[in-house]
Amino acid sequence: MPDLHVSRHSLFSPRRAAVAAAVAAVLALAACGKSEAPAAAAQGGGGAPPPPEVGVVVATPTDVGLVTELPGRLEASRVAEVRARAAGILQKRLFREGSDVKAGQPLFNIDPAPYAAAAQSAQASLARAEANAVQAKALAERYKPLVEANAVSKQEYLNAVAAAKTAEADVAVGRAAVQTAKINLGYASVTAPISGRIGRALVTEGALVGQGDATALAVIQQIDPMYVNFTQSASDVLKLRRAMEAGQFKRASGADAASVRVVLEDDSEYALPGKLLFSDLTVDSTTGQVTLRAEVPNPKGELLPGLYVRVKVEQAQATNAITVPQQAVTRTQQGDTLTVVDAEGKMHKRTVKISAAQNNQWIVLDGLKAGEQVMVDGFQKLMMMPPGAPVKAVPWKAPTPASAGSANAAPADAAATASAPAAKQ
Repeated sequence: MPDLHVSRHSLFSPRRAAVAAAVAAVLALAACGKSEAPAAAAQGGGGAPPPPEVGVVVATPTDVGLVTELPGRLEASRVAEVRARAAGILQKRLFREGSDVKAGQPLFNIDPAPYAAAAQSAQASLARAEANAVQAKALAERYKPLVEANAVSKQEYLNAVAAAKTAEADVAVGRAAVQTAKINLGYASVTAPISGRIGRALVTEGALVGQGDATALAVIQQIDPMYVNFTQSASDVLKLRRAMEAGQFKRASGADAASVRVVLEDDSEYALPGKLLFSDLTVDSTTGQVTLRAEVPNPKGELLPGLYVRVKVEQAQATNAITVPQQAVTRTQQGDTLTVVDAEGKMHKRTVKISAAQNNQWIVLDGLKAGEQVMVDGFQKLMMMPPGAPVKAVPWKAPTPASAGSANAAPADAAATASAPAAKQ
């Protein structure tokens, strides 16, 4: 039995040795793989990653119109109060309230009977004066040869001539009285002094009007064209004039000089442009504002008097100015800066002089040269890069409203994806 045990042990020893050798080989390979992986990563075994792409725009100088947005209020170009110039009972209204009327169109009828009677009386007085004038003139002509023959005295002849002239004066007075009576009779029919849109009637039929004063009957407003009155800070006007004198800006000229656009309360822009008429010469002592007025066509009557609006007016132009998207500029109390990407992909901070914002873009007056590439997008990628690392400049495209909405939703989706593993853990 002892010999048999020894023989079995000696039989299994080679197999155990082989298993032990295989396990040692596996452990050695695993150790080599772990030690070589960091070395490969340190040496960049898979190749260096490409530089990140950033969106840029090329600086292009051009003449940019400086558009200022100011609060304003619409006003009818002409306003006329229809008043009763003849006293009497209002008999009839001849227009539809809120309609358009023409100049000279009858609007009201006042009882004309007293004025018609006065006109007839004046006509009769004129006829009597004309008859007296004929008689006096005939007498003076008959006395003329008689005075030459000494048949009548010169005094009688002079009296006859004076009577004839007095009769002619009475005729003139009678004609004036007839004209006055006709005018008063015409006042009984109230007509529109101007063309425009008439409002509601301020009196009704049967009312006594014009008794002691000119009673207001209605109001007519001419709403085509419309006036828009708006104000601008006197300090802004002064800065603009100084910039023009310094040569930074030039006065808007050409066919579209001082063009005006009206923005309605719902933020929609009125289709037809207006033109600037004048700027007031004085400054309001209480508000420090200067009043300006523009004329806006209103053929369809869409604009109404008294409506508050915003006015976009181009008062000047920036010569050889460069515009960049607002997101490309960092504004601080120390100054305004932006990032320029050179041909080698290196980034440089640049201090610039900003003038104003136009259509979501800043107007750069100084600090930027034509042809330089201004970084607009990709600032988040720089946070994961070492300082001085190059970037790849690609043309930047302004996002559309749809893409902007999807871009805003992307961070939320990424955040949800990142939080999912945490929830599983």
